[in-house]
Amino acid sequence: MATSARRTPASRARTTIPQVSWRAPQPAPIVLVSGPEEICAERAIAGIREYLRAEDPSLEVTDLRADDYEVGTLLAVTSPSLFGEPRLVRVTGVEKCSDAFLAEAVSYLAVPQDGATVVLRHTGASVRGKKLLDAVRAGQGGGIEIACPAVKRDSDRFDFAAGEFSAARKRIAPGALRTLVSAFADDLTELAAACQQLISDVPGDVTEAVVERYYGGRVETSAFAVADTAIAGRYGDALVSLRHALASGADPVPLVAAIASKLRTMARVAGNRESSSALAARLGLKDWQVDRARRDLSGWSDASLGIAIQAAARADAEVKGGSRDSIFALERLITVIATKAPYGS
Repeated sequence: MATSARRTPASRARTTIPQVSWRAPQPAPIVLVSGPEEICAERAIAGIREYLRAEDPSLEVTDLRADDYEVGTLLAVTSPSLFGEPRLVRVTGVEKCSDAFLAEAVSYLAVPQDGATVVLRHTGASVRGKKLLDAVRAGQGGGIEIACPAVKRDSDRFDFAAGEFSAARKRIAPGALRTLVSAFADDLTELAAACQQLISDVPGDVTEAVVERYYGGRVETSAFAVADTAIAGRYGDALVSLRHALASGADPVPLVAAIASKLRTMARVAGNRESSSALAARLGLKDWQVDRARRDLSGWSDASLGIAIQAAARADAEVKGGSRDSIFALERLITVIATKAPYGS
């Protein structure tokens, strides 16, 4: 069913339409699907189609490109047919829309057609179409917005994967979830596919052993696996893991970033006696990140942690162009962390 826009004072926010999760999409006369994360946008748009088709199997679906648009098309495909079937119009490329589409779409907001749902996909890659987005967000057309922001942080990927299993009512062990996220840290689409494979293939709960069996080779070469073995003081294993990661195409810059991120989290958690949940809330972390950092701190002192953080800062500069040999810079960083001593001491 269509969702009406909530009215909020202009002083509170420029966006006056409801914000809907991509995991629970619903139709409205206008649905703005915004943001760069394509896998989330695809899920949202597919969910709207399934919702409408469940209500009426005679749903008519039309796809339009806003950058290759013929004048009059939007009104033609949204107008009621002889038998009054519901219509779903999916418009892609709004971030590069033509002048003709922009003008007709803005005009359409004033008189949306009964029984029609128009989905506008805008990746945010440009400001093109801003006039249309502003009008939708101001409440014209009685629309909703489904935001699909970029998933970049490890904690965001963790939340994404946890949501996949939660939506499927499938239990996964926290350690297994973390291992899975680490294995697919660079590609959210692959992470989503891995989650769906485990959900469909594995009877019962998903354990760490299951994830290792399915994706063990991938896990071994992830950036966080390199960081974990080095921080644990397993020098030989850390170097082997590093070489495997590099051999499989890993870039030195995100490798150093992963290591530095873990060290910074350890430093923030060190010496704090708050509960995991309280500390996580105060620092903007997840409970499991605090618990993991506390385990990682075993055997570390303030001095050795400071040395490691300085080494990570130096390596970061070197792999970004400050050195001719980024591999050597990485190996030196692993040596400092795994031995908890300045390089060459």
